[in-house]
Amino acid sequence: MPVILPVKGVLPKMGENCFIAPNATIVGDVHMGDDCSIWFNAVVRGDVNSIVMGNKVNVQDGAVIHCTYEKTKTVIGNNVSIGHNAIVHGCTVDDNVLIGMGAIVMDNCKIGSNSIIAAGAVVLENTVVEAGSIYAGVPAKKVKSISQELISGEINRIANNYLMYSGWFKDPA
Repeated sequence: MPVILPVKGVLPKMGENCFIAPNATIVGDVHMGDDCSIWFNAVVRGDVNSIVMGNKVNVQDGAVIHCTYEKTKTVIGNNVSIGHNAIVHGCTVDDNVLIGMGAIVMDNCKIGSNSIIAAGAVVLENTVVEAGSIYAGVPAKKVKSISQELISGEINRIANNYLMYSGWFKDPA
């Protein structure tokens, strides 16, 4: 069973058709939209501030979503994929974003819609990622503008695949 705990009397709230892996952890002031999935060993920790997630967000294996006490909330839009072992901390992620495996997005960042944060990238505190961009490196910098093919072929494909994968765990057949 996943660990789902209240913090200071506030219990996480999940939308319709969400999948929570048996060893995922979700605590405190967390609001998830519909069709979300929290995968194996992922942690969504709304203990020191709030975390709000839109619809069709997948938080892949080992990823951590957190915030900063009395300073930064985490707000994640719709159709967002957060890759394996990524860290998303006290920032805003707009709609249609892919955060790559092992990437780190730090406090007060704003990730514009239709963007990709490359695997292993470190988006430093207060960075504003331009909508429709790919950011990579340490520290992360814009490497190019994103094409419509990447929006459909990567951002939407991965989000849709994770919705399909989560169905495999909900349907006993």
